[in-house]
Amino acid sequence: MKYRHLGWFSLTLSILFLISSCGTKPAEDTADSSEEFDKANEDLKERIQEVVYEIPSPSEIPFLLEATGAEFNETLINDNNKVEEYSSRNDNAALNLGVYAANIGYLVSYSKVQEALTYMSSAKKLADNLGVTGSFDTELLRRFEENLSRKDSLAFLLNETINKTENYLKDDNRNKLAALIITGSFIEGLYISTQLIDSYPDDILPKDSRNLVLTPLIRVVLEQEKSIEDLVSMLESVEQTEPVTSLVADMKELKTKYSELNIQDQIKNNRADLVLSDKTLTDITSQVATVRKGITG
Repeated sequence: MKYRHLGWFSLTLSILFLISSCGTKPAEDTADSSEEFDKANEDLKERIQEVVYEIPSPSEIPFLLEATGAEFNETLINDNNKVEEYSSRNDNAALNLGVYAANIGYLVSYSKVQEALTYMSSAKKLADNLGVTGSFDTELLRRFEENLSRKDSLAFLLNETINKTENYLKDDNRNKLAALIITGSFIEGLYISTQLIDSYPDDILPKDSRNLVLTPLIRVVLEQEKSIEDLVSMLESVEQTEPVTSLVADMKELKTKYSELNIQDQIKNNRADLVLSDKTLTDITSQVATVRKGITG
């Protein structure tokens, strides 16, 4: 992804700050600055949309995990009883709406549909808190219930709903919240993936057989390096206040952990065996857990 407008966007914000601090300006100057601000805002919307298209949807990673044959692990999803705690601040509500979306995707991919409905209710509370009631409305819940036996349909509804929520927030000039939903969803999917690998028993299969089982899961994790780079760039483009500043620092550290593996070079040199091992993911797993804890509490 190319962020060719980032420098222009930062410059525009600096100019707007200087203009606003210099007192009253003629009407023509005010109109010009308003146009510049609107353009900067549109540019940020486009950047967020690019990330949305390039990173996995809330249901994508869970469905990839299910396709590898990995067993469902209920302990990995976030406690939906925390919803009241998250509702107190919009930032937390947005982040954990993304987390719950990934949890719903994980539950749906393993046909845990009744549990998914419970999480849909929690997600609706957070959406209501953010003022996007139309995304998680009674019509959505009805359609969800009508398709309980069709995983593909449920996944489509989930992704459609999250996209609608993100678009609503962007159109309402709340780009930061849209970015936080995207981040929360992605990190939760990555957390579930890394924890499934980390918790896989050592004593059930011989080492070679164990590696054969884990290789598809490890590939899912390793393939997210580009998505992490995109998320860092997106988060750096929104208002740098908490929790964004902490997220950026944690995500940059995660990006470093990926870079240290030299994944692409190893593959080019036919040494993929060096990275396709659960031992190589130790640092990544630890850092993902740190980022996730900062989001979910």
